[in-house]
Amino acid sequence: MRRQMIALFGSLALLAGLAAGALAGDKGKDAVRKDRDDKADSEALLTLQGHRDAVWSVCFSVDGKWLASASKDRTAKLWDAATGQMTFSLEGHGDQVLRVAFAPDGRRLATAGADRVVKVWDVATGKEVRTLKGPTNWVAGVAFSPDGKLLVSSGADNVVRLWDLDKGEEIFPFKGHSSAVHGVAFRPDGRQIASCSADKMIKLWDVAKRQEVLTLKGHTNQVHTVAYSPDGKRLASASQDGTVRLWDVDEGKALHTLQGHPSAAYTVSFSGDGRRLASCGADSAVRLWDVASGRELAVLKEHKRVVYAVALSPDGRRGASAGEDRVVKVWASSDEAARGRN
Repeated sequence: MRRQMIALFGSLALLAGLAAGALAGDKGKDAVRKDRDDKADSEALLTLQGHRDAVWSVCFSVDGKWLASASKDRTAKLWDAATGQMTFSLEGHGDQVLRVAFAPDGRRLATAGADRVVKVWDVATGKEVRTLKGPTNWVAGVAFSPDGKLLVSSGADNVVRLWDLDKGEEIFPFKGHSSAVHGVAFRPDGRQIASCSADKMIKLWDVAKRQEVLTLKGHTNQVHTVAYSPDGKRLASASQDGTVRLWDVDEGKALHTLQGHPSAAYTVSFSGDGRRLASCGADSAVRLWDVASGRELAVLKEHKRVVYAVALSPDGRRGASAGEDRVVKVWASSDEAARGRN
């Protein structure tokens, strides 16, 4: 398992975090720093401090009100996206938390862990409402269906699992990858799931027919994450090979290969209007791209170490990033900021 976890996020040695405890909403342990607006090398608005180890994943709620983060310290945290104040520290996983995802209505949060379970939390109370068991190894990918009734997960047992959230039961296991499945995403119409793997492949699955639709080939190393554009026509992927790729989902062909990260690229996130894409990587940078042309718009150097996670808010006004330095950065993500950074 240790070898697989190292492969998931590059060459870092992943050490065990602190033991998981009961739910705690301790706001005294977090800190928010408002970064100066006159820094020439930064668009950062807030720096959120509270995690005690590397942060693997961040995401915004659909309304942009909340921000969630997942960490090697075995916790997920909920933050007020406007003020940066931590509202809850979600403690319950027995090992590091690898991914977070909000439900479409913003009322629930799913967390995927190295303890082989997926947990669902109530955002308003910070309480755990369901634990999904079944994977036989760590779980690294998780996503809600657009209607919030289904959930998809993936992990080191090479399986993509579809869940009924009301019943808390597995509906179907999609099998086809030959190695760990790092990430999953639901197409906005809910009819398709995308998955990416250490086997270098991206697979598209038909939800209703329970079968593979297409395999996208092109990456030369493991693929860490995938994300659909808001209109569902494009798919973005980030890979250990250092490239970010844009794909036409219906035709199954590559549209652009975005080259900017000199080494591993870990996460991708579309803006709410689908015009821009953010990526992050081992070069400690967040890069913003024009989706139509594949042109790099800006390079944001907010972190001093590896950046594992990036997310753009649905309204496109802000972005968040996190990584090995244990902090979550919230930064301006406007078109004006992008044009001013090259």
